[in-house]
Amino acid sequence: MSDFLQIGTRQIGPGRPTYIIAELSGNHNQNYDEAVRLVHAAKDAGADAIKLQTYTADTLTIRSDREYFRIAGGTLWDGKTLHDLYGEAYTPWEWQPKLKRLANDLGMDLFSTPFDNSAVDFLEEMGVPAHKIASFELVDVPLIERVAKTGKPMIMSTGMSTLSEIEDAVNAARNAGATQIALLKCTSAYPAAPETMNLRTIPHLSQAFGCPAGLSDHTMGVAVPVAAVTLGACIVEKHFTISRAVPGPDSAFSLEPAEFKTMVESIRAIEKALGTVHYGMTDKEASSRVFRRSLFVVEDLQEGDLFTATNVRSIRPGYGMAPKFYKQVLGMRATRDLTRGTPLQMTDCRPAE
Repeated sequence: MSDFLQIGTRQIGPGRPTYIIAELSGNHNQNYDEAVRLVHAAKDAGADAIKLQTYTADTLTIRSDREYFRIAGGTLWDGKTLHDLYGEAYTPWEWQPKLKRLANDLGMDLFSTPFDNSAVDFLEEMGVPAHKIASFELVDVPLIERVAKTGKPMIMSTGMSTLSEIEDAVNAARNAGATQIALLKCTSAYPAAPETMNLRTIPHLSQAFGCPAGLSDHTMGVAVPVAAVTLGACIVEKHFTISRAVPGPDSAFSLEPAEFKTMVESIRAIEKALGTVHYGMTDKEASSRVFRRSLFVVEDLQEGDLFTATNVRSIRPGYGMAPKFYKQVLGMRATRDLTRGTPLQMTDCRPAE
């Protein structure tokens, strides 16, 4: 059990910069040059890591037209068979080592989601620094155990899962040797509506399982992942595309480069703004202190005159006594002549005889 993950040179966890992952998925549309373009664009947009998916249609399902294998229910992919969809969306395995070298050369990590043991073996040969478990595979305990035995950090998405199912997955991973686990809140709808996100689950995941928590996000826009960071998300994963106007399996709910960059910049600003629990003046506020209110003489007074509500007021700027002394001052006498606009000090006041 660890409060942190170490992926490459990055320590990920509370108090560390949010680890931002660009999920390429099938947005390359089976074009290697487009995949390369996506990696470069993700770097320019501020991503810390590239994530792929390592499967083939045959490692995920079987070719069948039976109703069990035909997609329905109002998804983006209704009418397709599972085998057809995965055949369109998979990332050719021969690309993946080359994309990893490219990402590493650009200063980013690259890892993937394996969907069966052959994918785990392949990714281990590639030397990936971590593994991702997809929401749909969180109930695949044998796969989780196989990944855990690699000893690599594991990031597991929790979409659709009950607390008990997450507990089963985490226990399976830990019992198989995993010491670095992160859990991502996820809503497995494509796209997901903000009202389905339940972001307050993020700190609960971290507390319940003693590990970093984050967000795998399928909403449109950047508001939800930015909000997640304020709730303690240590990892943010977003699907990434060059253009939603180009049809693709995942492009409709992916961020374009300018949007992804806006998300990254917003997250970095939020990290600075969160700070620590602090009361009182900051260094940057010191020059503004003079614009507070304080007690001023607002009529000319001679020594011995009484201070009244007419000749003493609480006004800006802040060179006089604090306004909390106002009632105490009223009815006292001036110890010297005072001209209008003089900041009142306690040495200017004496009790009335």
